[in-house]
Amino acid sequence: MTYHTYCSNLRGYNIFNIMNISTIGPVSDLFQAIGPAPRLEILLAIGEEEPCVCHLEATFHWRQAYLSQHLMALRKAGILVTSRQGRNIHYRLADPRLLGLIRQAAELQGESLPELAPSASCTCPNCKKEKEPA
Repeated sequence: MTYHTYCSNLRGYNIFNIMNISTIGPVSDLFQAIGPAPRLEILLAIGEEEPCVCHLEATFHWRQAYLSQHLMALRKAGILVTSRQGRNIHYRLADPRLLGLIRQAAELQGESLPELAPSASCTCPNCKKEKEPA
């Protein structure tokens, strides 16, 4: 078979399928990044707010290292963005539409999602100010 014959045989094919290049890869990467249950819980706890790490620690009662590993993975995947206020690092969703996707997935499975609010035991400066009587 000559090169010309080989190329003319390819005309009816999608070159991306032949080269095994998928345009669905980024979608798969997103689901892989948010797939572990602790990461879904983190995303739900962050919601449309911008909590600091200490809020999340107080909410879940997880070791800081465990929480940080999941936050780092979500940040590297571009799902979370950070901002710093003094010594506190705050997290928020890069795209809040992700919450809708998570809610739809839960609905498809017939599951209800937990309401994850920051714990009253959070000791960050912002929480201390909110708890002090005016």
